[in-house]
Amino acid sequence: MHYIVVGISNNSEIELNDEVKSLLPVHKVFSGRQKHYEMVKDFLPENHRWIEIKNDMQQVLDEYKKSNESVVVFTSGDPLFYGVANTLKKLQPEVILKVYPYFNSLQLLCHKCNIAYQNSWNTSVHDRSWDELDVALIYQKELIGVLTDAEKNPAMIAQRMLTYGFDNYKIIVGEALESKAETIKSLSLQHASNTHFNPLSSVLLIRTSQRKKPFGIPDEEFDTIEDMPNLVVKKPVRLMNLSCLDLYNRKTFWDIGFGAGSMSIEAKKQFPFLNVFSFESRDKCDELLESNTKKMGTPGLTKVIANIIGCDLSIIAPPDAVFIGEHDYNQMDLIKLMDKYLLPKGRMVINVTKDEDKKQFIDIVKLLNYSVVESSAMKTGKGETVTIVTVEKK
Repeated sequence: MHYIVVGISNNSEIELNDEVKSLLPVHKVFSGRQKHYEMVKDFLPENHRWIEIKNDMQQVLDEYKKSNESVVVFTSGDPLFYGVANTLKKLQPEVILKVYPYFNSLQLLCHKCNIAYQNSWNTSVHDRSWDELDVALIYQKELIGVLTDAEKNPAMIAQRMLTYGFDNYKIIVGEALESKAETIKSLSLQHASNTHFNPLSSVLLIRTSQRKKPFGIPDEEFDTIEDMPNLVVKKPVRLMNLSCLDLYNRKTFWDIGFGAGSMSIEAKKQFPFLNVFSFESRDKCDELLESNTKKMGTPGLTKVIANIIGCDLSIIAPPDAVFIGEHDYNQMDLIKLMDKYLLPKGRMVINVTKDEDKKQFIDIVKLLNYSVVESSAMKTGKGETVTIVTVEKK
């Protein structure tokens, strides 16, 4: 299939460049959302066919194929910026594209506010998860652009940022840019969190101050539970564990027995791009993780409160890094379960204080064809010796 994808503005009195105008009379099949049709229909040839783009893009592609002709697709802004051109390339890798872009809404908002955007970190929550925005916030990027939708709107974004302590940003909201309803507002997060916005909104987040980011969160900063000792992995041991897990080169991290969440939170803090799944069977740790993630400014962790042996783990992204913390499971059963999901070349790390526990772990993983990468002993503040054992799946 061959597509010509044309980006247009939201201005009802749009203008098309001469090259695009010359293409329209020699094509019969056109596409876009209904609002785009209302804007461009006067430019189209008399006997044209319009295929409306709705939510089911695969169904739209089937209609394109039935036409057996090149299709001219109209869309808002830049088709290659979270746009329909990317969707076409994803669903039809063999597709041939010719793109005529317009400014995307984040560029327009920067233009209208005289903000240099060469170093901006662009994200989207439009029909997407919070992941991209969470990563940008944990990195504390100086200028963050956000494409929103009706649910994840500017007010919801501001509320989420305040929940996780990112009050060191101000927010600029551009509503219905280049339309007759256009408005631009510069607000505090508190004000924005209680404001209603047009569903067609784009957001700029501008950092006003730098939050301190330690390399190793002090142990005393974690909330814990008095009658449940050892919920926090001590900082030196925690950092050594992260190093052994080789998290910079990993994508998905499972923390088994998260306790107060120290390993999960430190991993997300130091490696914001990681997908972190935190498992715990103790109900008391549920709210504890919630309070610590908000306190430490680490949104985006996926929490699983359940007996992991009975969980359907197939619905969760498979890990390439696993940390096994304090737990009540049978060692053999747990290791075999992790082996089932750990990706090839994935790493597993366990902390032990007894030689017999170390030997048992190594014996089990060798039976499962793992190699021992490292075994290091460390003294904790209480004088206890902890051995960190790192293994890798062949």
